[in-house]
Amino acid sequence: MKIINLDHISANPLLPEVKQAMIEAIGADYGNPSSQHRMGERAAQMLEDARKSVSRLVNAANDREIVFTSCGTESANHAVKGVAFANRDRGNHIVTSNIEHNAVIRSLRRLKSMGYTVTSVSVGADGRVDPADIESAITDTTILVSVMHSNNETGTLQPVAEIAAIARKRGVLFHCDAVDSVGVVPVDVQDLGVDLLSFASNPFYGPTGVGGLYIKRGVRIWPLLEGGIQEHNKRAGTENLVGIIGMGKAAELARRELDQRMAHTAALKKKFLDELPNYIDEYIINTHPEYSLPNMLSVSIKYIEGESVVLMLDDENFAVSTRSACATGSLRASHVLLSLGLSHADAQGTLVLAFGIDNSEAQITAFLGALQRVVKTLRDISPLYRRSAAEG
Repeated sequence: MKIINLDHISANPLLPEVKQAMIEAIGADYGNPSSQHRMGERAAQMLEDARKSVSRLVNAANDREIVFTSCGTESANHAVKGVAFANRDRGNHIVTSNIEHNAVIRSLRRLKSMGYTVTSVSVGADGRVDPADIESAITDTTILVSVMHSNNETGTLQPVAEIAAIARKRGVLFHCDAVDSVGVVPVDVQDLGVDLLSFASNPFYGPTGVGGLYIKRGVRIWPLLEGGIQEHNKRAGTENLVGIIGMGKAAELARRELDQRMAHTAALKKKFLDELPNYIDEYIINTHPEYSLPNMLSVSIKYIEGESVVLMLDDENFAVSTRSACATGSLRASHVLLSLGLSHADAQGTLVLAFGIDNSEAQITAFLGALQRVVKTLRDISPLYRRSAAEG
């Protein structure tokens, strides 16, 4: 039986048009985009065509402001470390939030070991950063503010434009991790006012292992990888041309189909939320009811372990997650959910659902039935649930 994927935040299927574009690219035997002969020139043209497509998706002012990377993680590392190294003469302080992706958190941890200082701003119970807290954290030595566009575990959207305006007023560069947003919701770097924006191909049905970094013209940044002069001297190394061509086609389709995709996944999300009380009780919705991605939802189910739910649902041919794929394997409760005020026990019972354009309402109904059976089985053997029932 075919597995029903409700974990699109971790992996999306390649769209047929994207797959075909990549197959054709493999068959074309393009040369190296940096070579000066005709094969290289053809490859360079395909590279720039893809760059233009990606640039249009985020509305960059100039195609050269897009730097291709191997993934969103590399993009975030490049932005955070590259700005810190290039602007060390201006200061050593960075402001961020306590719900960032590990790519940002661990980059900052590395910088702290090198003498930089970091202020991490807390979020409210609704999972959103208060822009006023960011402004209060900025000092005369602050060189960068890094706050994500949407959280990779809850899907909650942050007030990025307001934060960017504060950073701009204070003369501080602003980086935004928009890996789970670009191609999923409208992301316009001009409207947001960001200086740097990280994104990846797979959230909008492009290939994995391809990402990008928007760097506003004039921003001082050091290359994370040094060697050749590829990517306008911003990122050394021969580009993954076949993957980038696939990303370019995916960006083109995402730009054209964005409204339709958003409406489809939002309807699935609404159906799940509306009908969930008919199947299980005692749960917590961690995703903001208004400011959130249309395709993503985090729900904590009391008195059970999320990992057990995932494995049992997998037996019923449903793929879900307990947190983002980048954090899978950690035995510790999610730092994001603890920041929202959840207890360790409730945080451990969390499911992350990410709906896709290939999902249907019938699949949501089938999933709710499977979830009800799994939760009942696990609660029947849970001492926490029995104790709660006895006390209630």
